[in-house]
Amino acid sequence: MGVVIAAAVVSITGLLLGLFLGVMGKKFYVEVDQKEIDVRNELPGNNCGGCGYAGCDALAKAIAAGEAKIDACPVGGAPVAAKIAEIMGTEATESVRMTAFVKCSGTCDKAKENFTYSGVMKCVDMNVVPNGGSKACTYGCMGYGSCVDVCEFDAIHVINGVAKVDKEKCKACGKCVATCPRNLIDLIPYKPKAKKKYVVECANKDKGKAVIDVCSTGCIGCGICEKTCKLDAIHVVDNCAIIDYSKCVGCGMCADKCPKQVIHVHA
Repeated sequence: MGVVIAAAVVSITGLLLGLFLGVMGKKFYVEVDQKEIDVRNELPGNNCGGCGYAGCDALAKAIAAGEAKIDACPVGGAPVAAKIAEIMGTEATESVRMTAFVKCSGTCDKAKENFTYSGVMKCVDMNVVPNGGSKACTYGCMGYGSCVDVCEFDAIHVINGVAKVDKEKCKACGKCVATCPRNLIDLIPYKPKAKKKYVVECANKDKGKAVIDVCSTGCIGCGICEKTCKLDAIHVVDNCAIIDYSKCVGCGMCADKCPKQVIHVHA
């Protein structure tokens, strides 16, 4: 008899709880925009934060609310933007694919070393080490790979003492840009290997002699590239050449004339 009563009590309790949860579920139901669900289904799900939002869920909500652009996802790129545009009932605008680039060519054979270092091997922790590491140049890549650690796409690796980006793998999420303590990484327009894009592989802001003292290939700010360019696409700013990609056509004249050979094709 006791077993029957216990079973009945459990059954009635379960039934009452089910009814209660059903009523509460309807009462507190939060309606979700179907567009938000559809947009989220198209996003890649990396949650990298490259869009400026706290993950794909937040971006989907912002796009559905009209607070973010349909091409805000750097990982999904144009294909995902086109699908989201269809969901939102708008036309997909032409977006420029970007890729990360490290402004340094101070490899082990070119950058001078002040001392032999052993200890913590993270760029973000090197502020406790004299000179920020063993390399004499205080503007260049330290080569300890903090950018490598944060990249989710295996698109950046330290090669011969300098971080190098595989632009075919890079999704321009911006994590390496935000992580580099020396602000050496920029996002620049992507160009296929068949179309040349030139880059200045240096960020040293010191004057000529000081640059030569620490690196055999650093920009000395001589301005020859600036005088050579017929399109006003390169200028020396703070003793270092900077390319304006809205004007550059990839002719390579600046690279041919650079006495330090610090302007290269972005491979």
